[in-house]
Amino acid sequence: MARTNPFQFLQQTRAEVAKVAWPNRREVALTTVMVFVMATLTAVFFFFVDWLIRQGLQLILTAFG
Repeated sequence: MARTNPFQFLQQTRAEVAKVAWPNRREVALTTVMVFVMATLTAVFFFFVDWLIRQGLQLILTAFG
């Protein structure tokens, strides 16, 4: 593997950063809102799954206990 000096490394890093397609403010806001919406939906889903499992276990335990 070829070694580069720090100056070349900084030049290459700058060149790669220049190629990045940075999102604009609207895109960042939209994706942030979508993350919060999906996290909320996931939390609600797992809450109901947990509740159903708990109810099922309580039913089984009261029937046989």
